[in-house]
Amino acid sequence: MSRLRNLLIVVGCFALTAFAVGQIEPDDTFDHVKHEKLFPTCESCHKGAVEAGARLWPTAESCANCHDGTVEDTVSWKEPAAKPRGNLKFAHDEHSQEVRDSLGADSTIACMKCHAEMGAEWMHVRRPVVRQCFDCHNIQVAGAFATDTAHVNGPESACSTCHLTLVEATELPEARIAAFPIPASHEAEGFSPGKHHGELAQKSKGPDGLTYDVAPSCQTCHARDFCLECHVDAPERTSIQALALDPRSLAIDVELTAPASHEAATFQNRHGRESRKKAANCVTCHTQESCVACHRSAPAVATVVHAAGPGRGVGAQIEREKPATHVIDFADRHNGPATANPSSCSGCHARSECLDCHRPSPGGADGYHVAGFLVRHPSAAYNRQSDCGDCHNTRQFCTSCHIESGFQSSNGILAGRFHDAQQGFRLGHGPAARQAMESCVTCHSEGDCLACHSAQGGRRFNPHGPSFDAERLKKRNPQTCAACHGKAIPDDDDDDD
Repeated sequence: MSRLRNLLIVVGCFALTAFAVGQIEPDDTFDHVKHEKLFPTCESCHKGAVEAGARLWPTAESCANCHDGTVEDTVSWKEPAAKPRGNLKFAHDEHSQEVRDSLGADSTIACMKCHAEMGAEWMHVRRPVVRQCFDCHNIQVAGAFATDTAHVNGPESACSTCHLTLVEATELPEARIAAFPIPASHEAEGFSPGKHHGELAQKSKGPDGLTYDVAPSCQTCHARDFCLECHVDAPERTSIQALALDPRSLAIDVELTAPASHEAATFQNRHGRESRKKAANCVTCHTQESCVACHRSAPAVATVVHAAGPGRGVGAQIEREKPATHVIDFADRHNGPATANPSSCSGCHARSECLDCHRPSPGGADGYHVAGFLVRHPSAAYNRQSDCGDCHNTRQFCTSCHIESGFQSSNGILAGRFHDAQQGFRLGHGPAARQAMESCVTCHSEGDCLACHSAQGGRRFNPHGPSFDAERLKKRNPQTCAACHGKAIPDDDDDDD
């Protein structure tokens, strides 16, 4: 019985595709009612409806048996031209046999079941319409059958019962594909862009009871090329990969549009935070190129989204735009916002862009640093408010300036003038060195330390602070010990000078 239902639906779909609902008279010149007493069965003329391989239409010679010019006037009969094959799958003989088997009736009743109104007299025939098939099989459709496209609002599971997939319908021209009616579900809010169309396309069962990686209803009108108009993540989506490629699917217009959330006035400022929280929301429409179109230094999320390439959609095309704050005189007053929130600049700008203007005069009032910075730069460098090494060669740039200013010895003899902010710094430099050794190596090499702290010579000052675990360090990295002790690394019971 289920197969019968499927075939009946197919007949209705065929009629609805070719003829408008409400058209009673067939699209030919034959008057069936006039001949109602001459033909006891339909297969007298339409043998192909019940027998595979037989002719569906009568021949002109069969008409001439009566219309010979003597018994009846001669007539000119020519069977309708075969229409180009579309995307319907239907075997008339199989369907009529199913009807006869289910009704336990002869072929005449079986034909009238689809080709006549309920209770119609013999030979008052019409082409079948979808409404009759849907009503007979109790298939609910959203809305009334007011137009010849109403059947597309039927259940999603019924599409593959009546229709071939787009890829299988090789003779279907692009003009007909472009004219496919749009189901009401596709017009609903949130269908696309949104998650709803993706949910409908997920793995599901077809009317044949088999499970498909993509809903059979999607394959009726679409191929993978259609999805690639938007989906950057197509290779990662099983449902899209389940669709075959067919460029004819592009006859249906589709345009990637931004979600409503992207239209908000604050979206540009908060999109980074949102992308870090759930980058999976970005990979559908955006490539890595989307990020670097604005961000000169690629953000972390750019490593999560896919790079553009074969088999992926082009995705969103981003054009870099200035934020609303960057008005015409912003360059003259950007130092305040940049100092207050430098991370807001790094989203779009690389440090090299700053250096294009600021490197020529790093110590001046109009340079990279604010006015008076030179006086207080020691504390800024020590506290690492910024990384000096990004712009300066600290070994050369800092040393040359300090020598010229008298803050560092030029004769190689270690002096304390650089650390003039703290009197007697050399006597208390140990805790500072242990706290931030990397700040020391900006100016000092290991040889400067060994002048006093070597166990092999010099002043032999003990560099180890309280609670120093010599044995533990020796086990972890004895080369560290060898820098001062050479090969004579003392044991625990030895005195450590």
